[in-house]
Amino acid sequence: MTNLTLVTEFTLIGFPTNQNMYLLHSVLFSITYLWALMGNILIIMITTLDQHLHTPMYFFLKNLSFLDLCLISVTIPKSIFNSLTHNNSISFLGCVTQVFLVVFLGSAELFLLTAMSFDRYAAICHPLHYEVIMNMGTCVQMAAVSWMGGGLSAVMHTAGTFSLSFCGSNIVHQFFCDIPQLLAITCSEYLLREIVPILISVVVEFCCFIFIVISYIYIFSTISKIPSTEGQSKAYSTCLPHLVVIVLFTSTGFTAYLKSTLASPSLSDLVISVFYTVVPPTLNPIIYSLRNKAMRMALGMLIEIKFIKKQINTFIFQ
Repeated sequence: MTNLTLVTEFTLIGFPTNQNMYLLHSVLFSITYLWALMGNILIIMITTLDQHLHTPMYFFLKNLSFLDLCLISVTIPKSIFNSLTHNNSISFLGCVTQVFLVVFLGSAELFLLTAMSFDRYAAICHPLHYEVIMNMGTCVQMAAVSWMGGGLSAVMHTAGTFSLSFCGSNIVHQFFCDIPQLLAITCSEYLLREIVPILISVVVEFCCFIFIVISYIYIFSTISKIPSTEGQSKAYSTCLPHLVVIVLFTSTGFTAYLKSTLASPSLSDLVISVFYTVVPPTLNPIIYSLRNKAMRMALGMLIEIKFIKKQINTFIFQ
């Protein structure tokens, strides 16, 4: 049996290794990454520069976009690089870093989504007391708790996973270092070191999911009482996409981490991992910016101001 400290690298085998699949994987992941990169950076810029968007909702949105930007940057660039170079290896330290960051950012995102659902609940169900309930101090505290919760979860999982022994195959059947696939290749008999943290996280995150669902039940109940059909449609079109992304994110995460590590690796493992690491950072810019009238107006104003400044500078220097 080889101790983990002797392992120098892992091999990531997430996609079929023929030439056409390498190329298709690189192109699709590159397009997805560029879209997520531009979309989330745009949200961060708009919510920072526009004073009208310095509200609790957009404060949380800016944090969410930063988390999404980091989450997709942890896995996709390395996967694209491996495909282009036909080299699927990742160093031991690189694998530890990926596990820590994926758990940290994913857990923090779920906690932040929980805070955002409470923000929407307060705004829709208690509009008269909204400014008192969701003052800036409360928002900062909720965001800080989300980041700290993600950090604690990451430390717990990373320590639990890499305290195990690995021997024999070092092939990880995934496009990044993911805990379930690492547990599948460990030869340690002390799986409780990581199984217990997984169960703790599942319980905590399931509680977050239940809180989100209950919040949206109250939100939809309040929306149904709006006399205007147009107002109802607008509210539903705003809330439902948020809820769909949350359900996708949490359900696929639960499935990946609760699936038996004794089962043979399959394509479904790859698809599930894409849904909780790639899909949310890609869809959130669409849901929160392109579908948001205030964000579109703010973007238009920033573009217009930039154009006017350019025209003034051109006129001065002429």
